[in-house]
Amino acid sequence: MPQLDTSTWFITIISMIFALFIMFQSKISNYSYYSNPTSKNVEMTTHNTPWEKKWTKIYLPLSLPLH
Repeated sequence: MPQLDTSTWFITIISMIFALFIMFQSKISNYSYYSNPTSKNVEMTTHNTPWEKKWTKIYLPLSLPLH
């Protein structure tokens, strides 16, 4: 049975890793990132709703008087 020649495996694997590194670097370099993200001023708006003007009370069943 012939012996498997593994003498070129090292340079093949190293060249494949190098090629993949170059390919990924070229793919990543095509993306454009925002340089300075700025915060947006958010102003609170007040909503006038009818239930804010009057006092309401929630009656729980346990707080009702006994019959």
